[in-house]
Amino acid sequence: MKKVFLMAAVMLVAGCGFMRNATVSVDKSSNNTASTTTTAANAAESAGQGAGNAILGLYNQYKADGNKYDYKNLQNAMNTVTLIANCEGLRENYKDKAYLKDFGNGMVASSLGVVTEDNVESVTNSLVDMVKDNDKVQETKSKAQDTANSAAGYVSTAAQYAGAISTLLSAFSK
Repeated sequence: MKKVFLMAAVMLVAGCGFMRNATVSVDKSSNNTASTTTTAANAAESAGQGAGNAILGLYNQYKADGNKYDYKNLQNAMNTVTLIANCEGLRENYKDKAYLKDFGNGMVASSLGVVTEDNVESVTNSLVDMVKDNDKVQETKSKAQDTANSAAGYVSTAAQYAGAISTLLSAFSK
């Protein structure tokens, strides 16, 4: 029985190693380990994927509404809150080129062609401008995580970012 359990554990660990697709690097000037670097890259890419999914939803509705962003639409409001919550890491890491690259890779992978290699830098910069030095980002993240939050709270958050979201979405139409 112990052998079966041990074999299963070894296979699980080995499988996880093969499944990892992040680039691992070790900063020899510090005590960072490869797993810390991988985790940071995975977190940035995961946040980028969440942002890309939200952008895709926002863009599809934007096109359906005749190239207009309706922040009162509950789905748009929820996608806006999701986008801002996934961009929280950009606040602290907007100068970290590796973080921005991993975040961008996640957006490209999940936005089904809305965010592309050609526009990813511009999109990332727009998102950084939207959330950098904005104390409302943490409040938005809390709203996104609070399942008891009201629709009015989501719409209020979407209204706060309406101008920036409209500008971002209009850039995809050009």
